[in-house]
Amino acid sequence: MGPQLIKCLLKNKIIIMIRVFFIMVFSCFFSFSQNKTSVFDKIEEAPVYPGCEEAKNKRSCANTKIQEHIIRNFRYPKEAQKKKIQGKVYVQFYIGVGGYIDNIRARAPHEILEKEAKRIISLLPRFIPGKIEGENVRVPMSVPISFRLQ
Repeated sequence: MGPQLIKCLLKNKIIIMIRVFFIMVFSCFFSFSQNKTSVFDKIEEAPVYPGCEEAKNKRSCANTKIQEHIIRNFRYPKEAQKKKIQGKVYVQFYIGVGGYIDNIRARAPHEILEKEAKRIISLLPRFIPGKIEGENVRVPMSVPISFRLQ
């Protein structure tokens, strides 16, 4: 076997390995297609905010209570006021299997607003967790918080 043949075989082997890699990556990507139902679609019992246990529409009650919580705990950061920073913060978090808030993430026009939004959400009380087939499950939630100066 000549050196050119060995180079050609190695080149083909590398190309095949690259193709296999991309096939594996794309198959993983497509296995998470949007045709599958999300965890939230499977939720039999949504998380319940304390005080909403007897409400007819528990989700609506929870949304109202969360908004009241935000208003009650809202403090516009002084530095943001001085710099006239305002905008909408999108906060995502989970209600864990124990009903506690975790994995709080925020997207905002400025870090100061992100920190305040995370602080507000971290103060939410313990929920009654969501359930699937009678078992407590972790449920994603998202809430927008507007920071506006007058």
